[in-house]
Amino acid sequence: MALTLWHNPRCSKSRAAKAILDDAGVDFVLRLYLKDPPTADEVAALAARVGRPLADLLRTGEAAYKDKALKGAGADTLASAVADAPILLERPILDDGTRAIVGRPPEAIKDLL
Repeated sequence: MALTLWHNPRCSKSRAAKAILDDAGVDFVLRLYLKDPPTADEVAALAARVGRPLADLLRTGEAAYKDKALKGAGADTLASAVADAPILLERPILDDGTRAIVGRPPEAIKDLL
């Protein structure tokens, strides 16, 4: 099981999730998704692995959310918006390729370990 942490090092929750993985000695790959933006297809697939609608994985307080008028938008529009503005994606997310979990709170990622 290869683990990927979708990570923003400027986010305290994301740093806390990374620390949990480091402290547990877990091997994982960091996906710095702001520097390595996902495609719309990757975003849609990630939401499917989380098992929640993509709308639930967005940071609605971000300026890009309002600027792009995303409230009530469909999944395809949201996936494209995240690909264009990855800051919209909630973080951290721990992904094992089959299941994924949002680390809010960061301790929630332990459910995937």
